[in-house]
Amino acid sequence: MKTRDKFIEVARQLFARKGVENTTMNDIASASDKGRRTIYTYFKSKRDIFNAVIESETDQLLNRLRLIVARQCTPEEKLMEYVDCRFEAMREIVSRNGSLRAGFFRDVRKVDRARKIITRKETAMLRGILQEGVEQGVFAISNLNQASVIITQTIHGLDVPYIRDNLSDEGIDKGMLKSYVSDIILNGIKKR
Repeated sequence: MKTRDKFIEVARQLFARKGVENTTMNDIASASDKGRRTIYTYFKSKRDIFNAVIESETDQLLNRLRLIVARQCTPEEKLMEYVDCRFEAMREIVSRNGSLRAGFFRDVRKVDRARKIITRKETAMLRGILQEGVEQGVFAISNLNQASVIITQTIHGLDVPYIRDNLSDEGIDKGMLKSYVSDIILNGIKKR
């Protein structure tokens, strides 16, 4: 494993166990069996390494979404799988990262910073699915850019309720939520 990648993985584990606030650059260097000087050749600050951890986690999400986009199936199936995968992958990322989970629910600014890293990429992938649907005559969308941004933001807005299962009090479990979101999106863009 490359030194930079090792720092990122060790930092992720420490952040998950101790929290970002309680982890120092010294802790990360020490747990990586490297000196403080070495870590600073790769990262200027703890915020830099935190962003690298988030980027590493989101790269895994993006890779899963890319596989769906590349599949040979209908645009409707891709869109439904995309929504399902997006919710589940985000839940896994948050739950795998222990005390990062608390920060995810507590600090909206941190969540927004983390999302900015991948929002454009997610929007572009979603736009590709929508474009494919328009080209095949199954989706009627007048502005692909705006539709992909709105759908991406809608999905992001449901991350916390999905992860926390907040809608179960309303009789909506996680499976129903994914199904409803997919249906609302599909019914809103499907050609009649």
